[in-house]
Amino acid sequence: MVLYSNNSSIIISIPSTHKSTTKTPISCNVLLNPSKKSLPSPAPPFSPPTFSPDSVPPPSLGPVQKLAAAALDMVENSILIKLEKNKNLNPMIDPAVQLQGNYAPVQEVPVQTGLEVTGTIPRSVRGVYLRNGGNTLFPPTGGHHFFDGDGMIHAVTLKGGESASYACRFTKTNRLLAEASLGKPFFPKPIGELQGRLGLARLALFYARTAIGLADSDGGMGVANVALTYFNGRLLAMSEDDLPYAVRIRPDGDLETTGRYDFDGQLRNSMIAHPKVDPATGDLYSLSYNVISQPHLKFLKFAKNGKMTREVGISLQQPTMIHDFAMTQSHVVIPDHQMVFKLSEMIRGGLPVVHDPDKVSRFGVMSKIANHESMIQWIDVPDCFCFHIWNAWEEVDDHGQRVVVVINSCLTPIDSLYFSDSDDPLKAELSEVRLNLDTGRSTRRVIVSGINLEGGQVDKRHLGKRTRYVYLAIAEPWPKCSGIAKVDLDTGAVAKYLYGNRKFGGEVCFVPNEDEDEDEEEGFLMSIVRDEEREKSKLVILKASTMTQVASIKIPSRVPYGFHGTFISAQELAKQSLF
Repeated sequence: MVLYSNNSSIIISIPSTHKSTTKTPISCNVLLNPSKKSLPSPAPPFSPPTFSPDSVPPPSLGPVQKLAAAALDMVENSILIKLEKNKNLNPMIDPAVQLQGNYAPVQEVPVQTGLEVTGTIPRSVRGVYLRNGGNTLFPPTGGHHFFDGDGMIHAVTLKGGESASYACRFTKTNRLLAEASLGKPFFPKPIGELQGRLGLARLALFYARTAIGLADSDGGMGVANVALTYFNGRLLAMSEDDLPYAVRIRPDGDLETTGRYDFDGQLRNSMIAHPKVDPATGDLYSLSYNVISQPHLKFLKFAKNGKMTREVGISLQQPTMIHDFAMTQSHVVIPDHQMVFKLSEMIRGGLPVVHDPDKVSRFGVMSKIANHESMIQWIDVPDCFCFHIWNAWEEVDDHGQRVVVVINSCLTPIDSLYFSDSDDPLKAELSEVRLNLDTGRSTRRVIVSGINLEGGQVDKRHLGKRTRYVYLAIAEPWPKCSGIAKVDLDTGAVAKYLYGNRKFGGEVCFVPNEDEDEDEEEGFLMSIVRDEEREKSKLVILKASTMTQVASIKIPSRVPYGFHGTFISAQELAKQSLF
């Protein structure tokens, strides 16, 4: 493996009998719900990031395999890529739109210590803030969506006072290592490439390559780029297209992927990106879906020691895209919305994930100790699609009836996150859904209107119980986040902290103040912010009770916009598994 510089870029060469290293500049910008009327002006080109694991040898191929591999390359380069380049891509999957500015990928950064701190890091904030996101390793040859990038975790280690360090590493998925071994992308991108007949051709080409030994699809096809969960001493990098990947946080703050994690052989299918850890018991609850066969959905429960104690099959009429769910003290709340998987749509030129306008959205309420799907109570909630659910709890209303309250952000248009031809701007309205278990009916009301609120959390110590506050990103101008909102769910009052002109952050992470009681306001809020004008990145820390900044940590390299994060305290890290 050779690494060298030409002043403006870093180029990696990985020797192999079957590969070529791409050095293709990309000029692009991101629009998740773009207007048809105008596109942004181009930005200067960037060099793709380099990935240099200690050892990613090329596959050992025999003469027949080499000949077959060369033939497949010829088919891809002379036919498939040419057809893809001639296709008029929707801006939502156009790499010339999706990978520009601070959405462009970056290279790995080893541990950098002695970061510049403005203000004072709260004494009680000791641990690691981690943020996941997509960071494509190679320039795309076809379509590319914001959700398609390879997983990269950014870690800021905080020790209270003025001490902080930073590192970022790819999560070493089976997909990443296989593509690095060949020096090219060849796993199908779930949203950017799996569209229409060309998407089917991409799938056929991929499985032909696996058939001759260029990759192992059984080892996983996911990117692990969405969310992070700390459970049973393990940091898990999640995306619903695969099993989780376990990542070890080293004593110096660096990150090391330990492998694909199947809960010691107990997990056979992929897990959604947002499992829930019960703060009272330490148990983990999650969902797993299968788009091919019944049951299309499974409910999973793992005891705090990692042993699976529940697996309940749920027979949905059609496989549904479920990104998140909710948990109360006694129940789980499962959304069954209008975004469904229809692989047959690819034959007609569409995506395998589509909006079904004839389907009525509903929520299923099931006891945590249920052992059969017949114990689910389904309640229709028309015109509701929520990508994320912030909290849920049980209460008794004024009529003595049992109600489950669900706090979420309802999105419209429904298909706007994936592939929308609508000129309607995306709206993310913080809403309260009330599921009456006695009448089987629901109501929905908007808590805050006129502002997009997404990407946040409640105090996780109160997850599943009634909470007064939720902390969310102000997702404007969409998809960028211009500040943080603290919403009082009792009154609807909103307290805002704005980052400033051309400064944008991401999801809000609430870190409790362990020196105080369990008051929801006694804690701190964190988000990584990019100053696009000065081209600087920093981690900001706010005091939740006053919504004022107490510290900011300058990060020595650019941090692209990403997805979800978490904070792991020093006490939790002390119990980290070594394997």
